[in-house]
Amino acid sequence: MYIHPLNRWKDDAELGTFIQKNAFATLVTQIDNSPWATHLPLVLDENKNGNTVLSGHIAKANPQWRNLQENKEVLVIFQGPHAYISSSWYNHENVPTWNYMAVHVYGKIRLIEGEELLDHLKKLVNSYEDGRPNRIRVETMNENYVAKQLKALVGFEIVITEVHGSKKLSQNRDDVNHQNIVKNLQESNFHQDRELAEEMRKERSDSSTT
Repeated sequence: MYIHPLNRWKDDAELGTFIQKNAFATLVTQIDNSPWATHLPLVLDENKNGNTVLSGHIAKANPQWRNLQENKEVLVIFQGPHAYISSSWYNHENVPTWNYMAVHVYGKIRLIEGEELLDHLKKLVNSYEDGRPNRIRVETMNENYVAKQLKALVGFEIVITEVHGSKKLSQNRDDVNHQNIVKNLQESNFHQDRELAEEMRKERSDSSTT
């Protein structure tokens, strides 16, 4: 993706936290020379070789899995809060824009099955059931039922080779206009607007201390 130099995001720890927080991602490959995308949750982890990986699964009914060839490069897109920025919030004439946070991950894919796929499902479910009342665990489900479900899935692991992050949070605005944008986003009825306002505040605060 195109990233303006001012918005380039390079902090590995922040990028990892962002991926974990926004783990419902978009897996992009090609089928018959046409782009194909699937929306799915992924788990950021480290494999037995010490490589940073993403693990996930798709349904066998989804034709995308047939193109998940060993060691083939894929693209995964993670998107965070985003919001329309009205130029009426500036103290000067300008054009509207859009603020957002996004991460593109490239990697080599490997199909997983059997115990590896089962371990992935356990991690995925445990991650999202954590803190919920009446939480469920794959470990306590009927083994025959779980085995039947596994047959309908194709698991995969993506060894990450490149990560590109873009954090467009009005870094080019002076403090007065930056504060006006944050104020208007905070007063919005949309949750994502308010979440983005918090990210803008945090980014400006962090940059002022470095």
